[in-house]
Amino acid sequence: MEISATGRLEVRITAADVGKRVSVRRLNDPAAEGEKFTDTVGVLASWDDGVLLITRKSGEIVRIPESSLVAGKVVPAAPARRRGPAASYEELAHVATRAWRPLESERLGEWELRAASGFTRRANSVLPIGDPGMPLQAALDAVRRWYGDRGLPAYVQTATGAAGTQELLCAELERLGWVREVSAEMWIGALAPVADRAEGGGVVLSREADEAWLGRYQRKGVSDVALKVLAGGPSVWFATVPGAAGDAPAAIGRCVVDGRWAGFAAVEVDPALRRQGLATRVMAALARRALDEGASAAWLQVETENAGARGLYAGMGFTAHHTYHHYREPETPGTTGAGR
Repeated sequence: MEISATGRLEVRITAADVGKRVSVRRLNDPAAEGEKFTDTVGVLASWDDGVLLITRKSGEIVRIPESSLVAGKVVPAAPARRRGPAASYEELAHVATRAWRPLESERLGEWELRAASGFTRRANSVLPIGDPGMPLQAALDAVRRWYGDRGLPAYVQTATGAAGTQELLCAELERLGWVREVSAEMWIGALAPVADRAEGGGVVLSREADEAWLGRYQRKGVSDVALKVLAGGPSVWFATVPGAAGDAPAAIGRCVVDGRWAGFAAVEVDPALRRQGLATRVMAALARRALDEGASAAWLQVETENAGARGLYAGMGFTAHHTYHHYREPETPGTTGAGR
């Protein structure tokens, strides 16, 4: 906290600091049990009518009455990564989009509107990087019309927790009644250590998701649209560890190689065969192929509550880069949901 020469805490932020990363200390409700003060670090999203909104790295928006502030200051951006590849949010967002291509896309200024008949939110949401070329409310109205014409709910994919992410947009979407449905994290790491984790023996690699691979994939009854999304990307590989005769594969995975990046997804293991190193073998085999194609860095997406996956990926050297979110327009009649 900011302390004056006299040793007193001071509030050294104002409404002019909206959009900056800040650290504040507030006085808790005297009737509440526990600590007297609470500290909050995040991006100052707004300061209106005596209330501050601060967006934490996780995307959580904290409301703080101005009257409860006892200290506050602007703080520098999070320190640069000390291991693994350096990457900007914008670079990773575009790499992830190329790895999970929609069937249809259209530009709204610098925003990208994406649709794939409702197969996953990622392929059926707006990527709002840059300027839409019009005021936000007009842009959101255009977004809702575009998805409504396709019989889909409007989603906006945002991110928090890294330089260049969209804390201010998240706060504005929530103010306008958009509902955050799903949050997950983007993790990155060096590729070579993934390849070195296991021999990768017994893993079959293919350019296509065949019937056996789809038999283990978590989304059953995959449509032609889904197959096109799965097969889309600069250089796509599918990995399979065959199961017993007549059974679905013991494990599967998908990797998209795009320049220096290799993106892993759909790493799934037969529940009866978990904790036997199959996921590691799948990723190691895919990583070796990606290294052969010139990649050096890796990324993947993981849910915050998936402790098993987080432990596996941390052991491979991955660390969280940012958190991404999907905001859905307020419910309207005649729309259909989409998967993650």
